[in-house]
Amino acid sequence: MAESRTAVYGAIAANIAIAVVKFTVAGITGSSAMLSEGVHSAVDTLNGILLLVGLRLSQRPATDEHPFGHGKELYFWSLIVAILIFGLGGGVSIYEGVQHIQQPVPVRDVGWTYAVLLIAALFEGSSFLIALRQFRREARQRPFWSALHASKDPSTYTVLAEDSAALAGLVIAAVGIYLSQRLDMPQLDGVASLLIGLLLAGVAVLLVRESRGLLIGEGIRPETARAIRALALAEPRVAAVGRILSMYMGPDQVLAIIDLDFEEGTPTEEAAAAIAGLEAKVHERYPMIKRLFIEAGGSPADAGAPLGLRANDDGLAP
Repeated sequence: MAESRTAVYGAIAANIAIAVVKFTVAGITGSSAMLSEGVHSAVDTLNGILLLVGLRLSQRPATDEHPFGHGKELYFWSLIVAILIFGLGGGVSIYEGVQHIQQPVPVRDVGWTYAVLLIAALFEGSSFLIALRQFRREARQRPFWSALHASKDPSTYTVLAEDSAALAGLVIAAVGIYLSQRLDMPQLDGVASLLIGLLLAGVAVLLVRESRGLLIGEGIRPETARAIRALALAEPRVAAVGRILSMYMGPDQVLAIIDLDFEEGTPTEEAAAAIAGLEAKVHERYPMIKRLFIEAGGSPADAGAPLGLRANDDGLAP
């Protein structure tokens, strides 16, 4: 989590500096695209602050009302961030673009604009590299797009998505301003603002999709479930494994439930040993599974009832 905060802090620092400069130059030049970029950076600054709020709240200890902790706070605040990107970032940019197309105003002192875009690219690029380095560390050699989809830490992939959109937006703004000057068509500056708005709206939709899946109870990947099933079947006297239920309670907190059936006549001691062995193997291989519950069915030879629920985290016993 400390490394996630580093990426967020880097993004906030970059966006504050960039927003101030962009708004100043937008006032000097009258550029709609530059104003949209200023709004974009201001929204990204607010988003970074909200992600820090989510990170802080998600680390509160468990309570009677929230026995599994507050890890999903981060998913809630990342959803709010996505909505802000869509509504403020995308909405304002699209509005400004349409207004500038309908009532075009030539861009003044265009040299200032290019200087600010270059400075902004340096700041955004630095923030992007910090987030990318953190993301690649978490990806653990997985292909980029696969790792991006599999990531459960919105504080990292949201900053990565914002910075990617920011860099693309800078390119769009530069091209729009250049063409508006070159072709003497100030409407193209508005078109650039419109495209920036559509870009932000698209990024926001992707972030909403990811946050939605985590908020409504996304579980571990199918290949992870299959691997856990194989570990269970490798334990002595385990005859079958039921459906593995799981849910992400936070970026690195998973709740998992495994249903085991033992061979007929399995002694209770052997069943308990198999459960303990499976617990150790699962925790060693998948440390993000913080709470593991194993329900043992079947017919232990010297027990009048199934073993019931067992979890190494909460002190439940057979």
